[in-house]
Amino acid sequence: MNSTSKTTGKRLLCGGLIVLTATALVGCGQKEKKPGQALASVNGEEVTVLQLNEEMQRSNVQPAQQEAARKQLLQSLIDRQLLQNEAVKEKIDRDPKVVQSVERAKALIVAQTYMQKRVGNVARPTKNEVTEYFQQHPEFFARRKQFDMRQLVLATADVNDALKAHMDAAKTLDDVAGWLDGHQVKYARAQLTRNSAELPPEMTAKLLALPKGQLFIVREGERSLLITIAEVKDAPVTLEAATSQIEQFLFNKKTKEVADAELQRLRAAAKIEYFNAADKPAPAPAAAGAKPADAASSNANERGVAGLK
Repeated sequence: MNSTSKTTGKRLLCGGLIVLTATALVGCGQKEKKPGQALASVNGEEVTVLQLNEEMQRSNVQPAQQEAARKQLLQSLIDRQLLQNEAVKEKIDRDPKVVQSVERAKALIVAQTYMQKRVGNVARPTKNEVTEYFQQHPEFFARRKQFDMRQLVLATADVNDALKAHMDAAKTLDDVAGWLDGHQVKYARAQLTRNSAELPPEMTAKLLALPKGQLFIVREGERSLLITIAEVKDAPVTLEAATSQIEQFLFNKKTKEVADAELQRLRAAAKIEYFNAADKPAPAPAAAGAKPADAASSNANERGVAGLK
């Protein structure tokens, strides 16, 4: 081979090496840096557009605040990656409690995603369904009542026989407050407004039966409420005003029914063994004349419009 051929051969060889090296670099760049996706690198660990988009969605950022929120959330992701890197260095990610928490979170996400897929095709309530519900529950809408109440809040331990006897004889809540002051019982005053759509039907019926000014006690665990009804007002709501909220309630009810049915199907098809007899749930009694699904959802139907205004 002459000198010219040798020179040409060297150039071809060098050129081939350059091409191979460039190809290798491009390949590495695509694998590690994810061109077009990475927003930052933290000690070699990338923070990507996908991560930021998920944070934006979870934060429910309003359009006008997206630019400022984007920068803030990106910094939060960087901080999180820094902390994660240090945790890995200290092998915190191998701690049994951490591993268990990660597995629990993973199981919840997978299970919730499966259920969302199953209930994703639930139809929105029709206009007729909304109208029918409105007409069947006048106590929530056309004949809704509003209760304006005054109350004294105190520890349940302080509600003794002497206080009850004084309440039976007292004419006003102020009389009771005076008795509490005289016996050095601590309490707080409060005003409360509730309507018949926010209360269980049996509670509404009892309140309507009480005379104005009647005192009564409601126990809530470690605290008790001494209450008097100051005023009862009519607070009707039209079908037009209630439509969107009824739609949402009925949609939630349908979704819950589909989810409950899917869980019942899976339980029926599965072999579930309890190794401790005490852990085995008792069979749920069905209401007379009602299907199991109806009985299970009856309480939800009664209180499901608690958010309607």
